[in-house]
Amino acid sequence: MLPGKDSDPGRSAYDNRLFLEAILWKVRVGAPWRDLPDEFGPWNSVFKRFRRRAKKGVFERIFNALSGEPDFEYAMIDATIIRVHQHGMGAKGGLAIRPSGAHAAD
Repeated sequence: MLPGKDSDPGRSAYDNRLFLEAILWKVRVGAPWRDLPDEFGPWNSVFKRFRRRAKKGVFERIFNALSGEPDFEYAMIDATIIRVHQHGMGAKGGLAIRPSGAHAAD
């Protein structure tokens, strides 16, 4: 969904994954573009590339595609799948509420 292909002039589609990682890092950390780590390339190049894509509405299209109908088939959790460990249920004899030692000393 990111624009650019091998036949385009320049390096418009060079390493899209690294470009997206740079954007996600920026959003996660909340740092200014100038603080972008060197692994992502020159911060100004990444920023310019981000700005061009944002003006074209690329990120809005990606967001709309990813936020469509969610498929919860694999996210369903209920008691038939997850069981509490025996120690978490109080085990033998059920849950026993015992007085604290502070009250027993009085």
